[in-house]
Amino acid sequence: MTDWVMKRAGGDGVRIQLAVKQGRGKSVLCVHGLTANCRCWDVVAAGLAPAHSVLAMDLRGRGLSDKPTGGYSLQQHVRDIAFLIDDLGLEKVVLMGHSLGAYISISFAAQHPARVDKVILLDGGGQLEKKQWDKIDLVIQPSLDRLGQIFPSFEAYVEILKQAPVLQPWSQAIEDYFRYESETVEGGVCSRIHPEHISEDIQDVHQTAASEYYPQLKCPVLILRATDGILSPDDQVLPEAAVERMLSEIADARRVDVPGTNHYSILFQPNAQRDEAIRRFLKE
Repeated sequence: MTDWVMKRAGGDGVRIQLAVKQGRGKSVLCVHGLTANCRCWDVVAAGLAPAHSVLAMDLRGRGLSDKPTGGYSLQQHVRDIAFLIDDLGLEKVVLMGHSLGAYISISFAAQHPARVDKVILLDGGGQLEKKQWDKIDLVIQPSLDRLGQIFPSFEAYVEILKQAPVLQPWSQAIEDYFRYESETVEGGVCSRIHPEHISEDIQDVHQTAASEYYPQLKCPVLILRATDGILSPDDQVLPEAAVERMLSEIADARRVDVPGTNHYSILFQPNAQRDEAIRRFLKE
């Protein structure tokens, strides 16, 4: 997907990079996951625009957004979004978040209910116990290991990623996503992301009680859940018990399970059921 219009807007003391597809309906602000960037939304956005305007942001420290030395937390990302929406002149948005972006979306919607029309959560936002976070941390470690490393070429950078079971089947959209996050440096190619910024975000989200926000959510919430674990059945980012708690404590929440998807394929791979569920939810 190459038809994004790239622009910069103001966050909380930083400049935020946005990929924009203008459309006719609601403005959907997409918030990516831990080590992702705006281009992770290429496939999902293709199913929404031009019926809706899609705005995909690079969180601070990711992609082409500014990368301050500190300030990586849910609350800081919430402040960035508040400034961003103001700078863009948007009264209300639909927030769509994947993974860490789901937690950010919940936090923002709870604290700024007047600015949020609806919330869409892709495989994230659950209240997890430490043992579940430990399982998730273990399986995402190979993805974190690429950060801070210099590879001789982009081809070498993605060689290992192309073999990752969770990224199959490999596609042009996935390759474009990783190309966007890479930059040429002395000695080769590396990720634009600094590992210490990610560590700060990980520590913060582990300490956040997401369930405290559930009763504060006043808008409709759609929970899209991947049915498969990342590498095994017990390393789900959104386990069944977590979804049931969300449904019982969020006033207006509904779930759609997306069979045969994992935490990554629910976002990166074409999926008619996912796209139809989002479109139906936006029309309600």
